[in-house]
Amino acid sequence: MKKGCPFGTHRVIEPKGALPQPAKKIDNTMEIYDNEILIDVQTLNVDSASFTQIKNQAEGDVEKIKEIMLGIVAERGKHQNPVTGSGGMLIGTVEKIGPALEGKTDLKVGDKIATLVSLSLTPLRIDEILEVRKDIDQVDIKGKAILFESGIYAVLPDDIPENLALSALDVAGAPAQTAKLVKPGDTVLVIGGAGKSGMLCCYEAKRRAGVTGKVICLGHSERSLEIAKRANVADVYIAADATKPVEVMEKVKEITNGKMADVTINNVNVPDTEMTSILATKNDGVIYFFSMATSFTKAALGAEGVGSDVTMIVGNGYTKGHAEVTLQIMRESKELREIYEELYA
Repeated sequence: MKKGCPFGTHRVIEPKGALPQPAKKIDNTMEIYDNEILIDVQTLNVDSASFTQIKNQAEGDVEKIKEIMLGIVAERGKHQNPVTGSGGMLIGTVEKIGPALEGKTDLKVGDKIATLVSLSLTPLRIDEILEVRKDIDQVDIKGKAILFESGIYAVLPDDIPENLALSALDVAGAPAQTAKLVKPGDTVLVIGGAGKSGMLCCYEAKRRAGVTGKVICLGHSERSLEIAKRANVADVYIAADATKPVEVMEKVKEITNGKMADVTINNVNVPDTEMTSILATKNDGVIYFFSMATSFTKAALGAEGVGSDVTMIVGNGYTKGHAEVTLQIMRESKELREIYEELYA
């Protein structure tokens, strides 16, 4: 059996020497190396920015969505949207474990897992697309995938339905990073706060900011905010277009008496919301860009252009314990769990 690199560089076809995520093409043959795990895939949870782009390109047509997804995998050996650069995650059953991982993993053949690394770096073969659930970004397939030695995962819990766990774990990095950033007494603005990752961030921000803090949930419509209000995840709710920075800034200024947000979490799945985040955040404040639609250039040069001394953090989908943090929210909040079961499972 061939020996592999822990980070999966042995799978990179083009360009040689790259890591799997930035690579243009990787090897998706399913004969495993000594340090890989073979997964029989059940469901792909495509990340929101990517699936929104694919749906728009396909004009909502399910067969065209299938065609686009199959084309991406055929070209790249992984599901990495060429427009957004992002992927998603999957659930499936462990089929084989390479001998070099003996004693290094607690997994066993037959375990049902969710991968917590992006599909944008995961070798994937799709044999057939069985169902596209375009309202929740999930696609059931027949296929296989490879998890590298460095790849992180979560064994699916018994007390949470699989599709609910998949939806929650797909955005697990956002609420866990929110928990690290928000301090008691902070004013927190969550842009896209009524969405899948947004409501989890609002919930965690409210817990961390406490009674002396304030959580502002910004949603794109009153209808979306009604859902967030059911879960009581924020103190203030704003319906506004996040691509209109001055309009949002004025609303946040009014709510905060001119002090603006200490922490802004951006969870949207559309481009051109960087300046909204910057203008709504006070000098010396922190912005966490979880959105995969974020442009580093627009954020960096935009902040410079308006003289804003904010700290901007690129969203990292992984932080230690992020799966546990997110699944615990599903256990703690009856209201959120019911909403997520309705919308995303």
